[in-house]
Amino acid sequence: MRKAFVMQLHAGQQEEYKRRHDDIWPDLSALLRSHGVHNYSIFLHPETHQLFAYAEVESEARWQAIAQSPICQKWWRYMADIMVTNPDSSPQSSNLPEMFHQD
Repeated sequence: MRKAFVMQLHAGQQEEYKRRHDDIWPDLSALLRSHGVHNYSIFLHPETHQLFAYAEVESEARWQAIAQSPICQKWWRYMADIMVTNPDSSPQSSNLPEMFHQD
């Protein structure tokens, strides 16, 4: 299952966002893998500060369960100062419907 969504980075935070993801916590990375997330990429549109994320997941339920984990919630709090977030510190995001795919 392919997932795509967009998030919003605060202006001027591109380098900090990249630095934090270059040093992603090993336990967060392991959590993603253990919940069936593969081929996860995040891209930046530098003019709008919009982040485009793409991931392949084994199940929607396992993907949703990640948000309930303490390590994910800790990561959200860690990232909240550089992104547009919801009251629970999760990043505001919009899911994107797939319009075309070719293997």
